[in-house]
Amino acid sequence: MNIYVGNISYSATEDQLREAFAAYGEVSSVAIVMDKYTGNSRGFAFVEMPSQEEAQAAIDGLNGNDWMDRKLIVNQARPRTERRGNDRGRGGQ
Repeated sequence: MNIYVGNISYSATEDQLREAFAAYGEVSSVAIVMDKYTGNSRGFAFVEMPSQEEAQAAIDGLNGNDWMDRKLIVNQARPRTERRGNDRGRGGQ
């Protein structure tokens, strides 16, 4: 299951996040989303856990908990939507 993790500390590392989720089961990948211009963390990440049961346990166990002085937002990630280039609602101008 792909898990969205929001409100993470900007100083958090992928290894620290992996360790927090590993307490609930196997973690296949961790990706902290970085700003493409500054290279800094954007404050959220995605964690992939192969077991549905372990992933749900991690969501239940970590959502709303304090981690690195921040209250985590943890839930099942929504599927990615198709982005339409640089269209920002300007009617194709």
